[in-house]
Amino acid sequence: MSSHPDPRALGAFLRARRAQLDPQQCGLPTTDSPRRVTGLRREEVAALAAISVDYYTRLEQGRVRASAPVLTTLARALRLGLDEERYLYELAGRTDDRPRRHRPVQRIRPAMRRLLDQLTHTPALVLGKHLDILAWNPTATALYTDFAAVPAHHRNYLRVMFTDPAVRDLHTQWAHDARDAVAALRMEAAADPSDPELARLVGELSVRDADFRTWWAEHRVSDATYGTKHYHHPLVGDLTLDCDTWAAGDGSGQRLMILTAAPGSPSHDALRILASWTAGQTEPDSARHTSR
Repeated sequence: MSSHPDPRALGAFLRARRAQLDPQQCGLPTTDSPRRVTGLRREEVAALAAISVDYYTRLEQGRVRASAPVLTTLARALRLGLDEERYLYELAGRTDDRPRRHRPVQRIRPAMRRLLDQLTHTPALVLGKHLDILAWNPTATALYTDFAAVPAHHRNYLRVMFTDPAVRDLHTQWAHDARDAVAALRMEAAADPSDPELARLVGELSVRDADFRTWWAEHRVSDATYGTKHYHHPLVGDLTLDCDTWAAGDGSGQRLMILTAAPGSPSHDALRILASWTAGQTEPDSARHTSR
């Protein structure tokens, strides 16, 4: 049963908690201007939680009751421990709505693994929930980046698109491709908008990138499974590749993303060069047994 809400106590707790947080530890950019408040500003908490500053201000002032999805995003944004999270839900009178702390581990399906192992001449990725990168082949590493060097909890297609300068420069139509990726995440988010991992990803990218904030606010959605991507690789030059995504039929949400080029085209020859550099390579264990 939900407890009785205490809006003023909730507001006091939110103010106290944000005052305790270090902006840099929360992934906020450093600035030369002095900070007039200890900890995080209201607008920074709102951005991390992907809610409006006005709504967050009213929460701190005790003038509005927090919904369950907002509590989920606030718990992540304010980096609450288990006891603090439980206290947050009690103050809001929503103890029955408190989500499970951890989501199930994502593991690549064996059939996906076999398909990926057989794709030796074309870049391929296995994407999971929220566009997490669960596995990849050596040619994908040669095209994009060394995914094994990316910490597992940061290994996400959208995060790499927005935060890795080399990957951004690789896309000659980066804004188009990145906006499509945001729309794909928006489409997926509709199925579980209160997912804490989704809230953390959206909050982080909203703070770090103005384009992401703008495109996420557009509420544009897309479930496209094919398209064309244009790249400029520092070693093999320009590539025009067909991008096709194949979904697993078991409801796991895992998708196999494959990039191909028409036989005999310059892009096809460039892919063969990339594949020849990686011949004989295998993915590290982190690519074969991904968990998040």
